Amino acid sequence: MNKAPDDSPPAPRPRRRLRRSFKELTPSNHFNPRTFFHEMVWKALLTKRTGQHRRPVFPQLNHGKVALTWIGHASFLVQFSDLNVLIDPNFANWLFLLKRIRHAGLKIADLPPIDLILLTHAHFDHFHKPTLRKLPAPKIGVMPWGVGDLAKGLGFERIIELQTWESFSHGDWKVTLTPCKHWGARTLRDSHRGYGGFILEHQGRRIYHAGDSAYFEGFKEIGRRCPPEIALLPIGAYYPDSFRNVHMNPAEAMMVFRDLGARWLVPMHFGSFKLSFEAMDEPPRWLQEIAHRDGVSHHLKILEEGVPQVF
Repeated sequence: MNKAPDDSPPAPRPRRRLRRSFKELTPSNHFNPRTFFHEMVWKALLTKRTGQHRRPVFPQLNHGKVALTWIGHASFLVQFSDLNVLIDPNFANWLFLLKRIRHAGLKIADLPPIDLILLTHAHFDHFHKPTLRKLPAPKIGVMPWGVGDLAKGLGFERIIELQTWESFSHGDWKVTLTPCKHWGARTLRDSHRGYGGFILEHQGRRIYHAGDSAYFEGFKEIGRRCPPEIALLPIGAYYPDSFRNVHMNPAEAMMVFRDLGARWLVPMHFGSFKLSFEAMDEPPRWLQEIAHRDGVSHHLKILEEGVPQVF
């Protein structure tokens, strides 16, 4: 016997529940609105912004020399004799409700022409669209998989997306996307976006920018496959301890430095924005104590925002 057709309407799809607190927006699973407002917003509002924009004096570089200028947070200008690179540029004084505690080290207007921009992931403090819109037409943007759509309309002549351990070469330079322990979603529903760090190779030099990351065994693999000479490592946003699911503290950054086999440790991701509960000046102080204890202070370079350092 044929079964009569079912004319009843299809059952409605269950609606995806929207997250109701900051706690559910981060893998640390720690925030609630009251804690967020008090620690990240209110305390920052009461803190006077320090630092200054500097009119940089960029050095004349010979082949094989590299200059690093820390802009602040995770933002760097990397200069060779024939290549200018920006990494995670962010010149904002505010990220929504989050106040910048220290001025960016220089102004966008004082940047040299930019050939390449590296963007480690889509979080607002690393992929800052207002900054990118104001930059004078960078030629190439390199970023992880699933991030390229965010870069459209921002002035790039060419957008390159990489998978983990994939490389892109142009002329004499090469960029490789390395793994990290973090996450890449920009909003509530775009967990498809990638994340990582970058190895930049040019003129016989190899520089590593870790992006955002907790400590994990993958740093040893990076050290085996492409040991960098200069390691730009995050040292802030680690307290309470649950934040270390996605960030590292200074002691862990020193472990990463050893895992990589690098010559220089340049710390970043501290001092600019109030993103966690530790004191703003604690990360570099703690890192210096560890370096002194371990006898590696001569390998530690804490840069001053806006002041180029030649390596």
